[in-house]
Amino acid sequence: MRRRIIMSMLAGATLAASTLLGAHPASAARPPQASALADPPAEFGTDWHDPLTAAPPVTKPAGRSCEVTVAEAQFRDFTPYKGTYAPPSGCGDRWSKVVLRLDGKVKGRQYDRLGYLHIGGVEVLRTSTPQPSPDGIEWSVEKDVTRYSDTFRAGRDVEMLIGNVVDDTYTGVIDVKVTLTFYAAGERTADGPAAAVTNGPAAANKPAVAAVTPDRVLTLRDGTLTTPRNSERIVAEVYATGSGGGCEEYWYLTVPDAAPYSCKAGDGPYREVQIAVDGELAGIAAPFPTVWTGGWSNPFLWYVIPGPRAFDIKPVEYDLTPFAGLLNDGRPHRIDVSVVGVPEGRSGWSTPVNVLVWQDAKSAHVTGKLTGHRAGALANSSTYTPGPEHRLDTDAGHRLTVSGYVDTSHGRVRTTVDRTLASASAHRWTDGETTDALEGTWTDDEKLTVDGRGPALVTRTDRTYTMDGTTTLGAGDRLRTVLSLGDRAAVEETRGGRRTAWSRLDDSYSGDATYTANVPRDQRHAVATTSERYRLHGSGGCYDRRLVTVQGTLTRPGTSVSSCPGASSSPTRG
Repeated sequence: MRRRIIMSMLAGATLAASTLLGAHPASAARPPQASALADPPAEFGTDWHDPLTAAPPVTKPAGRSCEVTVAEAQFRDFTPYKGTYAPPSGCGDRWSKVVLRLDGKVKGRQYDRLGYLHIGGVEVLRTSTPQPSPDGIEWSVEKDVTRYSDTFRAGRDVEMLIGNVVDDTYTGVIDVKVTLTFYAAGERTADGPAAAVTNGPAAANKPAVAAVTPDRVLTLRDGTLTTPRNSERIVAEVYATGSGGGCEEYWYLTVPDAAPYSCKAGDGPYREVQIAVDGELAGIAAPFPTVWTGGWSNPFLWYVIPGPRAFDIKPVEYDLTPFAGLLNDGRPHRIDVSVVGVPEGRSGWSTPVNVLVWQDAKSAHVTGKLTGHRAGALANSSTYTPGPEHRLDTDAGHRLTVSGYVDTSHGRVRTTVDRTLASASAHRWTDGETTDALEGTWTDDEKLTVDGRGPALVTRTDRTYTMDGTTTLGAGDRLRTVLSLGDRAAVEETRGGRRTAWSRLDDSYSGDATYTANVPRDQRHAVATTSERYRLHGSGGCYDRRLVTVQGTLTRPGTSVSSCPGASSSPTRG
């Protein structure tokens, strides 16, 4: 039903016009418009507020900085922009922070489009675009990319693509500019000392930048990886996205072959992103159920506030350090990424890989061994119940534990990664899919134990993704979508059993939008109320902001606070 309704909307348009503490996500960073708090109109018109999110902006050091333009292009088709990058002059080659900024604009009629930016083959950004108003929109995205500093220290080739179609129907040309701003090492942020680079709970509690920024950033060559022989920590990141307009864009709604629904998958909706080293399972992860800005048949939900992560697709991460002893032999090793549950021969998933490496500067060769590998059976059960309202109940999960050690210049270091995935969803729909509903929860719990010199360091990360929505096509072709999304993470770090850092993220979106389908744009009589609340608190401080829009008008701009009630409490799931 969703794809059919979206196509009818675009046909109607043709008739009418002939962002964990210290590791902030990307955020729409454009300043508020003068009309931000105007009274909302009775229904959507030809213009609305520029896209923005409630996520915090990237904190920036107050001292010396250098800016480099990486790409500047207009995307009309699927021809990638190709250019070159040169490191900045005047800020050295060690930086306290590197911030990527994308500024975009588009006008007319256009789908949401998926894009990427590669520098030296390293994927530094994966993003999607908002759908434009007839009068045009502008938006900005910021991302902390300090972890890719190794890539930025030398001249590199640049490739960027936001695949697009421009013709008499889809008139929107996507115009973007991407810059990198480098902040010299040792500078202070506006909020305090230069933040360390980490995906952990609190950058302020981490060692100096030089200790936590990867020494090398590698990509695969013909599917293989060759690490430096003195690698002591290895982390793979995969920018996994299900997209492309087919059924894998809505993988969480797919059903087994026996059920009468438009998107089929023999094993149902369960998806899991796996990484293997030389054929052996090395990591598992739950993909985030991203909803793009045309999703759930209702772009009016997303014109101003996108769903979580839509502008900044975060990679799933795998700590491959237990395999370092194997990988450090100087030979290429096969790295394979696969998505469990995708029917054979079906496209729709993209899984580019970066590999971050920390080296032992005092060792020429770090040896080690994989000492433990326990993969539980993958449980995946889908039960279909027919009736006037069809129903599919799915419960699935998987667990993997891997252990290994490396012998470094500072002693033997043992690493254990224990990861548990679970999902539960209930999908309900009627004949013709005039009503289509899903309630789903996905969890991805990880325990990382590093035991070397001194007390063991244990980092627990509990991720929870939620989706609860219903689309109904009623009398007069009035289509209504009510939807809520959640992106939550609780992180706790302990050393020797004593908590040293923690954080809790809760990024929640809700929307209710209605319009008349199968008619020209000026006859849709669309209305929508959307909101986002982004809360982040922990040992490093607190941030809390809420946005509300009505008919594309920002009615609550949101305010952020630096301290929150209950911020001293322990992190819990939810």
